[in-house]
Amino acid sequence: MLKMYKDSPLKKYLDDLAAKVPAPGGGSAAAMTAAMACALISMVVNFTLGKSKYAKYERELKETLRRSEKLRKEFSRLVDLDVLAYQSKNLKKALDVSLVICRLCFEAINLCPPLVKKGNINLVSDTAIAAIFLEAAFVCAKFNVDINLKLIDPALFEKMAGSSRAKRGILEELSGKEKLIKKIRLQTEAKVGKIIRG
Repeated sequence: MLKMYKDSPLKKYLDDLAAKVPAPGGGSAAAMTAAMACALISMVVNFTLGKSKYAKYERELKETLRRSEKLRKEFSRLVDLDVLAYQSKNLKKALDVSLVICRLCFEAINLCPPLVKKGNINLVSDTAIAAIFLEAAFVCAKFNVDINLKLIDPALFEKMAGSSRAKRGILEELSGKEKLIKKIRLQTEAKVGKIIRG
């Protein structure tokens, strides 16, 4: 039986995540974590728009909100897509879902640093939490990429990917993104910590 969680209560998802069933698992949990991060980004922006102190950033903030909401919806969709991939026992689809999660986490975390300065200062810690969630989601999804690349027959993967360098290309891409995500998260944390602690 195919399970869909996008429009289900959170309790249902968490109950199934805790149950002795193969899916949902770590991949969908990574997507859920990233969706929560984007929801936090949206919350920070929503609490900032309309305040005269931040009026000069309004155009940028509205664009950030547009992007964070688009990403939140996509991550919510990926929660279900990961479950469907594992229920259908399709390793290539599971790999693709985790790879998309990684790439979108990289896109989303870049929304955080500007919010430290341009977002409502009373919610600055939420911006840091969003960055932490996105790094965590990226690392979780990357584990699933690594696992699926190992499980898929190399010759079959090359045929599906259409290139003998596809596997190396994916690993190099994610390694580079992982370093940048960590750097962004550390910088965001440091700036937020300085604001909080003075």
